[in-house]
Amino acid sequence: MTARVEREFDVIVIGAGAVGENVADRVVQGGLTAVLIEAELVGGECSYWACMPSKALLRPGTALHGAQTVPGAEEAVTRTLDASAVLKRRNYFTSNWQDDGQVKWVEDTGIELIRGRGRLTGPRVVEVAGRDGISYQLTARHAVVLSTGSAPTPPPVDGLAGLDYWTTREATSARSVPGSLAVLGGGVAGTELAQAFARLGSAVTLVARGGLLSMYPEEAAQLVLAGLRADGVDVRLNTGTERVSRYGDGSFTVELADGATIQAERLLVATGRRPALGGLGLETVGLGPADGPVPPLRTDTTGLVEGLHVAAGKHQDDGGNSRWLYAVGDAAGKVMLTHQGKYSARATGDAIAARAKGELQGTPEPWSRFAQTANEHAVPNVVFTDPELASVGRSVERAQKDGYNVSSVELPISVAGSSLHSEHYEGWAQLVVDEDRKVLLGATFAGPDVAELLHAATIAVVGQVPLDRLWHAVPSYPTVSEVWLRLLEEYGL
Repeated sequence: MTARVEREFDVIVIGAGAVGENVADRVVQGGLTAVLIEAELVGGECSYWACMPSKALLRPGTALHGAQTVPGAEEAVTRTLDASAVLKRRNYFTSNWQDDGQVKWVEDTGIELIRGRGRLTGPRVVEVAGRDGISYQLTARHAVVLSTGSAPTPPPVDGLAGLDYWTTREATSARSVPGSLAVLGGGVAGTELAQAFARLGSAVTLVARGGLLSMYPEEAAQLVLAGLRADGVDVRLNTGTERVSRYGDGSFTVELADGATIQAERLLVATGRRPALGGLGLETVGLGPADGPVPPLRTDTTGLVEGLHVAAGKHQDDGGNSRWLYAVGDAAGKVMLTHQGKYSARATGDAIAARAKGELQGTPEPWSRFAQTANEHAVPNVVFTDPELASVGRSVERAQKDGYNVSSVELPISVAGSSLHSEHYEGWAQLVVDEDRKVLLGATFAGPDVAELLHAATIAVVGQVPLDRLWHAVPSYPTVSEVWLRLLEEYGL
């Protein structure tokens, strides 16, 4: 007979990744009790299968290539990457897929941890099938927070279902480098991992149904495309995949819409992700069917889930009974980036604590500590390829769609700092300007090491710094950041 334990906490957080950890930390700092429920490793996707291992795989190749582009250093570089050393360093950054350090942080912070799968069974009630064999029934006095991350979205390709292909998890945790790799998907994950494995020695073919990194300006994406091809990646763009099959030796055959076929030792499918909301019992509170896919959640600026139904299916809008369920990070489905999820988590945790104390009523003011305003205006994103691609805020198209009177200025990155950085430096930069207020709405940079330019742009967008004031922010000479001055001069300042 399964032992049953009933517990009560102020806040229950389902999912102990980076986002869930930040929510729990904030509510504990706010004087509330919190419990984290985690079915896998504390620290979540970013720590073990995404941000950290993927960047650990990419960085050695970028460092080596950087040395190879500077005379003097170039002559001293006589070797290619040591794949086993790269994988060993990757293992270090994932703590060898052990979460002891993360668990200690949880305990030291005053957060409780239950390992197991949690699901809602009613308003404020979560049932956990514990890995210790105990069934926990938990009740939240103030809030339940969903921070369950996201899951891969496989494409509807004939023959793919049931095959033992890689997702980003298997790719970032690979124990060896395959001789050949086929990648389906031209987004950030597919592009980064294609280059990482090419530089580690795989013969890589990347297939994208559309363009490469099509969510970014074409001039920026073209620089990344050139970088991939320089590393030997066979890039097939605007090409559909008709069928995938696997031979007895484990290799894959990918049949393309143009009649071509690709054979590879491994297949990586990186065609997008969706919020991981299945099996959470959302149907018990009126948020989805009892069986079938769960629709995306709608959340307000604090992460509070809207459209909640309780009390025998009656909608509660009394400011109390319906204001207890939150979703943050990828689970909320708005911005699927770790740093933005952690930002949202901090705002949500503070809002929960403030509401519990009666210090927050209704909707908080934009840009307050309780509001996730940056998710609408200033989301920074970096593609860690070589060259890098970094952007923040609105593109020209998005700004026009949102009703802004917009202009843009674009330039190649060609300054003293870029010439010193490496021989034949190629880069591109763009500023998107709100002409009515004369402030930045967005910025994009492409080129080696441009990620370090991004935070200045993020500050300018968030702070709504007038361009004539931004002109007085003099970039140090000779650095790549001198492109800021050139862009503002091109604009007319």
